Amino acid sequence: MKRFLFFLSFSFILSSCIKNNPDPVWLEVHEWTLESNPELSTTQGELTHNFTEAWVFVDDKIVGVFEVPFRIPIIKTGNANIKLYPAIKNNGISATKKIYPFVVPYEINAVFVDNGEVIIDPVTHYKSNCLFDIFDFESTISGFDDDPNSLTTMQIASDPLISKWGNYGQISLTSSDSTYVGYTHEYKNFYQGQEVYLEIDYYNTNALITGVLATSSSAGTVNNQNIQLNPQDPSSVKWKKIYIDLKEIISNSPSGAQFRQSFQALLDSGDSSGDIIFDNIKIVHF
Repeated sequence: MKRFLFFLSFSFILSSCIKNNPDPVWLEVHEWTLESNPELSTTQGELTHNFTEAWVFVDDKIVGVFEVPFRIPIIKTGNANIKLYPAIKNNGISATKKIYPFVVPYEINAVFVDNGEVIIDPVTHYKSNCLFDIFDFESTISGFDDDPNSLTTMQIASDPLISKWGNYGQISLTSSDSTYVGYTHEYKNFYQGQEVYLEIDYYNTNALITGVLATSSSAGTVNNQNIQLNPQDPSSVKWKKIYIDLKEIISNSPSGAQFRQSFQALLDSGDSSGDIIFDNIKIVHF
């Protein structure tokens, strides 16, 4: 409700400003492009993204948060500094628009003229201090361990009709092989309080639950279930990308804990089969 009232108030203010100032500058912003950062010596993986919004600042004052592409009026003339911050739907939740902490804003100086327009094709890249753990399935080793109790396994597959990136990981569920449990192979250390995200490109007709295994000497191993990737209709399934926030789980784990990502799936009720395909999995942190 607060978010609705904010945008209702914002829309009212814009309407009032346009009525009283019939010659605003029109700021038109197109969709984001994610480019490689040449200053990063480590691989950045496939540069897929889902930056659906932009936080807009003019002369360091916030104008608003808008879904790209958009066209908005700005009441200002003369020189102006424009900063656009790439934003995501945090954990896939549409109501939570968060500036993605691992990429740089797009900045440009422009001259605003009454009834003129400024058109921007915003570009961003990962920050130079980003660290990555990448699972792209291009090797014969997936980087995942199947749990001994899992009824099916993850396979490395390739089909150009499904993916343009080459190999991918695939979990196929049936009425007899109805359960999957798996983990990333390596244990990782992350700083508590720091930003950590899991990026996943996925193409699924069955639900998948993501989680974080935290292992420590004081508490043993705890599986923190996190975000569920909901199934898509087989007739319209497509690739999607999600950004999963791991900061809270890591910060609430015992000091010195080590972490692995966990993935669990149970054949959806009423279905005789289901597939979970994912690729370009990245753990991004500082």
